[in-house]
Amino acid sequence: MLSFFEKPRLRGGVHAEEHKTATAALPIATNFPLPDKLYIPLQQHVGKPAEPVIRVGEKVLKGQLLAHSQGMISAPVHAPSSGVILDVNDYPAPHPSALPIRMIVLETDGKDEWAEAQIAADPFQLTPEEISLRVGAAGIVGLGGATFPTAVKLNMGRENHIDTLIINGSECEPYLCCDDRLMQERAEQIIDGVRLMLHGMDSRDAINRVSTNAVVAIEDNKPQAFHAMQAAAEPYEQIKVIQIPTRYPMGWDRQLIRYVTGKEVPVGCRSSEIGVTIHNVGTAYAVHKAIRYGQPLLSRVVTVAGGAVKRPMNVEVPFGTLISELFDFCEVDKEQTARIIMGGPMMGDSLPHTALPTVKATSGILALTQSELKNTDEQPCIRCAGCVSVCPAGLRPLDMANNIRINQLDAAVDLGLKDCISCGCCSYICPSNIPLVQYFKYASGEVIARQQAQHKSEQTKRLMDARNARIERIAQQQREDELAWKAAKAERERLKAEQEALV
Repeated sequence: MLSFFEKPRLRGGVHAEEHKTATAALPIATNFPLPDKLYIPLQQHVGKPAEPVIRVGEKVLKGQLLAHSQGMISAPVHAPSSGVILDVNDYPAPHPSALPIRMIVLETDGKDEWAEAQIAADPFQLTPEEISLRVGAAGIVGLGGATFPTAVKLNMGRENHIDTLIINGSECEPYLCCDDRLMQERAEQIIDGVRLMLHGMDSRDAINRVSTNAVVAIEDNKPQAFHAMQAAAEPYEQIKVIQIPTRYPMGWDRQLIRYVTGKEVPVGCRSSEIGVTIHNVGTAYAVHKAIRYGQPLLSRVVTVAGGAVKRPMNVEVPFGTLISELFDFCEVDKEQTARIIMGGPMMGDSLPHTALPTVKATSGILALTQSELKNTDEQPCIRCAGCVSVCPAGLRPLDMANNIRINQLDAAVDLGLKDCISCGCCSYICPSNIPLVQYFKYASGEVIARQQAQHKSEQTKRLMDARNARIERIAQQQREDELAWKAAKAERERLKAEQEALV
C-alpha cells in the first residue's frame, strides 16, 4: 500500500455541490410506520431473479424465505415483515421506464413477528465457506448501488487470495448521507461485519499463507464518521481507517483502488485478479446482522432529501415500501417536485411517479425542485475539452457522443463506450449543457439490445439448422427403412418362389 506522500494523482472527477447539510447532522429515523402492503420485487440484484417458494394466501413471518436464488449469480428474497401473501404478479418497477416486473405483494399484519433464526454461538468458529453460505442465504448484495451478490465476492476473495479488502465509505454522490450516518451511529457493528468478511475470505493454508487486511476509506468531508470508525477499528491490527479526498466519483471502485493501493485494474479484468476487492459499509453492516443474529437483508437506511422535502432525513425502511408512503412521512411538497430521483443526482435514475417500491439498491430518494435542476438548453460545443479533463475513465466523451449522434455505435465502442461508468462528470462540467451521459446510456442500451438481437438471431439460426438436420436425418432414415423393407420384401418373394418351384 502506498504511503500518504506516494498517493497517485486522482484522474478526472469534479467537486460537485454536496447538498448534504440538511440530513448529515440528523440521526437515523427508526420510527417509520410499517406499511399496510409491501411490494417486493424478485429482481433486486445483479443476475437471475429469485424464484418464489410461497403461495398466494400463505402466512409468512418476518425474515422468512419468499423466493430462492437461481444459480450462482442471484440472491434470495425474504419477508420484510410478517403477514399474508396477497399476490405474485407483475407491477411497475423502480426504473425510469416503470415497466412491470414480477413482485410479491405482502399484506402486513402489524405484528412484525420474526421467524426462527439460525445463530452461531461464535461466528469465528465457522469455516470461511460457512460464512459465505450464510451471507448468501441472507440475500445480501452490494448496498453501494452495484447489488452484486456479496457471497460470490467472498468466494472469489478466497479463490484469488485477496490481500486487500477495501470498505467503501466515500459516499461521494451529492445529497446522500445514509452511509455517513450509518458509520457515525453503528461503527462497531460495521467493523464487526468487516472482521466477519475477512474471516469469510480467509485463504490461509499450509502452502499459500495469504492474510487479508482491510482498509476503510472515508472521504475527508465526514470527520465524525471517520473518528467513529477509527475508534471502533482501533483494537484490530488487520483493519485501518483512512481519509481520502472529497472528489466525485471517488466511490468508483477503480478510482478508489488506484488511490488506496496504487494498483491499476486492467480493462476487462476484475479487481480480485489483482488481489483487491471492495464492499460498501452498508454491506458490512448487513453481514454483521446476518452472521451475528441470523437476520437476512430486509431493510436499509435511505436518504430522503431535495428542495421539495419539508422533513429531509435518513430513515430506515423495509424493502417494498412505496415511495409515495416515504414521501408522505417526510412531507414532500408534490407541487414543488420537478423530478424524482432514486439514488444520487449524478448516477441515479429519474422515476416517472411515486407508486414504485424501495429495493436493495435504494440509497436515496430525492424530490428536486426546478431551481435545483441544471439548465437543459443545449448549446453548440465550444471545444473546451472540459469533458475530457474530468472523465475518470480517461475517455473522450465528445468524440463518443458525435459518433453516437450519427449512429456509429461501433466507432463509439472502439473509443471506449463500454468503459464509461455513466458518472455524469462530463455532463456536469459541460458549459454548453450537452447531455453527454444520456447519449452514453442510450448507446450502451442500444449496443446491448443489438448484441441480444444478434445472439437471438444466431440462436434461432442454430435451432433452424438443428431442425433441418434433424428433419434430414429422419428423412434419410425413412429412405433407408423403405429400401430395407423393399429388399426384405424382394427376398421373401424370392424365397417363396424357390419353395413353390421345389413343390
